[in-house]
Amino acid sequence: MTGASTDIHVESLRLQKKIESHLGIKGSELSFEFTSTEGKVKLDLITINPRHNQSFLFQSEYGIDKLDALRKMLEYVKSYKDKYNSYTVQWIAKGETELHTSYFSASNMYDALDKLYYSRDINTITVFSVVLNPVA
Repeated sequence: MTGASTDIHVESLRLQKKIESHLGIKGSELSFEFTSTEGKVKLDLITINPRHNQSFLFQSEYGIDKLDALRKMLEYVKSYKDKYNSYTVQWIAKGETELHTSYFSASNMYDALDKLYYSRDINTITVFSVVLNPVA
């Protein structure tokens, strides 16, 4: 049984490294968060910006197990630029004075804001603008 679980971990790490490589983001700036819900595994891929020390949701995917969710996330990162719009959000954290700019791929501006506010109280960030970026 140990060999099978090792293979699962090896495959999991391989998929995570591929996702990091496609995104061009270091592993220390990505967090893979798995939860079980309604008989499925949910993977929240979180990006961490070292410049302003804030984390944001990059994408959520559901799978029948951890590897399935990772495979779906890999497919997402391979094609998200072709399928989703890019938004620029300007915001400031409560108690700070510096305006920050973050970029989100999302189906609409509400989805972009959901990614910005992921796992935080809505009152901790003030949004100044949400702009749909022109398609290149």
